Amino acid sequence: MKERRIFITKFDKARLEELISVADEFGGRDRKDLEALADELDRADVVASAEVPPDVVTMNSKVVLSDQKTGEKMTYVLVFPKDANVAEGRISVLAPVGTSILGYAKGDVVEWTVPYGKRLIRIDDVLYQPEAAGDFHL
Repeated sequence: MKERRIFITKFDKARLEELISVADEFGGRDRKDLEALADELDRADVVASAEVPPDVVTMNSKVVLSDQKTGEKMTYVLVFPKDANVAEGRISVLAPVGTSILGYAKGDVVEWTVPYGKRLIRIDDVLYQPEAAGDFHL
């Protein structure tokens, strides 16, 4: 699958890099989830919070996803690990689906790695994006 251009805000990038750094200090080296997130941060176009397109998935965005094979719809809020609660629809940015959607936009189809292979998911909608709502420090 061709890599698409992704965006991340300067604010989110700084907080996510700090998360990776702290995890490394506490034995997080060689963790695939941290490596995947670091790779996404390295390739993202970094923009000011006020400049991120309103349909891009940023931290604390609420999104509707659909599995391209099964048609299953999922609604999640992308959060930091400490705030994750799948039962309440809050997924960690370190979860494979969380890392996969970060920085992508409404309409994009992304690969989500699962234990038995890959799933293709489409970002059907961004119901809430903090930056678009003027909430620049969530």
